[in-house]
Amino acid sequence: MNTTTNSLVQKLWNYCNVLRDDGMSYGDYVEQLTYLLFLKMADERSAPPYNQASIVPATYAWPTLLAKDGDELFDHYRHLLEKLGQEKGTLGLIFGKAQNKFQDPAKLRRVIVDLIDAETWTILGADVKGDAYEGLLEKNAQDTKSGAGQYFTPRALIQAMVDCIAPQPGERITDPACGTGGFLFTAHNYITAHNKSLTREQLKHLKEKAFTGYELVQGTARVCAMNMMLHGIGSEKQVPVVVGDALAADPGERFEVVLANPPFGKKSSTVIVGEDGRTSTEKDTIERDDFWATTSNKQLNFVQHIKTLLATHGRAAVVLPDNVLFEGGAGETIRKKLLHECDVHTLLRLPTGLFYAQGVKANVLFFEKKGASETPWTKRLWIYDLRTNKHFTLKTSPLTRADLNEFVDLYQAGNRHQRQATWSPENPEGRWRAYSYEELVARDKTSLDIFWLKDDSLTDSDNLPAPGVIALEIVEDLQAALEQFKLIAADLTEGALVA
Repeated sequence: MNTTTNSLVQKLWNYCNVLRDDGMSYGDYVEQLTYLLFLKMADERSAPPYNQASIVPATYAWPTLLAKDGDELFDHYRHLLEKLGQEKGTLGLIFGKAQNKFQDPAKLRRVIVDLIDAETWTILGADVKGDAYEGLLEKNAQDTKSGAGQYFTPRALIQAMVDCIAPQPGERITDPACGTGGFLFTAHNYITAHNKSLTREQLKHLKEKAFTGYELVQGTARVCAMNMMLHGIGSEKQVPVVVGDALAADPGERFEVVLANPPFGKKSSTVIVGEDGRTSTEKDTIERDDFWATTSNKQLNFVQHIKTLLATHGRAAVVLPDNVLFEGGAGETIRKKLLHECDVHTLLRLPTGLFYAQGVKANVLFFEKKGASETPWTKRLWIYDLRTNKHFTLKTSPLTRADLNEFVDLYQAGNRHQRQATWSPENPEGRWRAYSYEELVARDKTSLDIFWLKDDSLTDSDNLPAPGVIALEIVEDLQAALEQFKLIAADLTEGALVA
């Protein structure tokens, strides 16, 4: 972040600290800022030199908030949120189910006049206002009580994934579980940074048609829409965020690029209350004609959904938990089909300590969709092990983009067929090696859960990480095991009920 961005984040954050004394959470603060920022930016766009017709009715436009104070302002703000939330399109997306979370009209007035109205947001560079808003989202994710961390992927990881995928002008890019929009605006930034002479048509495509995000949770979709607008994607009239369950159906659209970190956690389930008042749980198995297997495992369903979303020769980079790599049954079927119908060329094994949700052991799978073929498209899978003997924590030793430099260099985005392994019998410490298709399908259940490096801490006590890191890793392992046992217990309970 540059100095201007830092000062803006600090200013935004100082107000938050004042409001926290009134019981407003980080998430509530970001949401209230979103409503007010949208109204201010729409007002700026309606004035010279833009002179664009505003989609906000004049009765609820920004000047109406500036003109009021005290209880009159409070009543007007509450009424404004309710009325705009009933509108269709972008207004409904931003203001749907909106509520006033301020307790004190004087503090609402201060945020409106001293914070939001004091800046001319439309002339601030996308990097400044976008980074400032992004800074707030990261702070919100760090607040474990908010639960917002589940929607936040470490930005260093997003950057590395986008650098490997290398999106191009004219391509269509989607994230079917977009959270706060990190993948989409990072792809946007990549395209503008690597293509300095975009034509007017390419710029129009980039702003209006290149990106589509899908998000299940209304509040998160709202924040994503604002994040994308601040980064130069979409406008007050149209923001490319669809609210709904991405897995429910094939949307019919196809994309050249899919970037995603689908939600981790439990299998989808619905609680059914019987006439006698007793409750039972039914797993939400998704049945779609375009899916290879029917399963209640959300991550496996997202893999199948992403395969559908891709155009032929389209590229995907997806964060997936370990169980997608080794789970039997539907998991084995899906891996075999994926290896056959797509070129599954790269797997990045991620270290623990990266995500705000604890107990997550994850990977990034890179693959390309291909046309029909009798022979499998996957010839070899290259694996980079960033987990063994690597120790990261969110606060004291966070992952940086530099930690991923070697992987991105070895990935060879421009020429994947020139890759060179760093592992060999002579160099058993190499983190980068390839496995042939034959080796993969010969493994039990076609498991892609592959390691070859020795864990130093098991053989040399002098190489042990700091006690605090060990403790955190034990917690991560126990959390991951607990999640697996919860799934097993749920399956056994359901099996007993059926029997």
